[in-house]
Amino acid sequence: MRILLAEDDSRVASFVRRGLREEQYAVDVATDGEKALSMAQTGEYDLIILDLMLPKKEGMEVLRTLRASKVGTPVLILTAKDKPKDKVEGLNAGADDYLTKPFGFEELLARVRALLRRRGDMVPTVLTAGDLQIDTLKHKVSRGGKELDLTNREYALLEFFLRHANEVVTRTKLSENVWEADFDTFSNVIDVHIARLRQKINDGFSLKLLDTIRGRGYILQIPETE
Repeated sequence: MRILLAEDDSRVASFVRRGLREEQYAVDVATDGEKALSMAQTGEYDLIILDLMLPKKEGMEVLRTLRASKVGTPVLILTAKDKPKDKVEGLNAGADDYLTKPFGFEELLARVRALLRRRGDMVPTVLTAGDLQIDTLKHKVSRGGKELDLTNREYALLEFFLRHANEVVTRTKLSENVWEADFDTFSNVIDVHIARLRQKINDGFSLKLLDTIRGRGYILQIPETE
């Protein structure tokens, strides 16, 4: 899943981004309100973590603009503004949750997971393709009842493939949705990770799920029996 973090404090941004990436989320960082608004309106995010005291455009203005333009992505406000009136204003403006600084990462993570669970009412959280299963909340993957050990990036790739099963997925689409915005699209990193993922989910099974479509991209096919 992909998260937009709007935070101008480099230490906080680095801390949160590192922690979330360790939990297998792809995280883009916007350091000012104008950039955050642009990225939120043009990118595909599962969650936005928004500081209120951003340069160029304040977080509250970003939030109100997003809601006015019908962007329904869940928003978690993360801010030093801790007065009740600030919380009320943020929630009334369309935020889904409000967490004040200083904060513990475990609490932040719990709130992130809670918002994603809520969103799971619209987006499936357990995805399957034949005997392959991924639980996006517990971050567990298994095939044929056997748990698979995937790296964070392999997990993110597999989740994206399952959400776009039976579709040809291009390298560009993967770079935009699985890697962060500063990813070098001309490297062979995508091919390397997919080769490792294919080995882990295909080897030892007669039915191969993940294939390369030459000149077009990759496809994960759900067996016709489903």
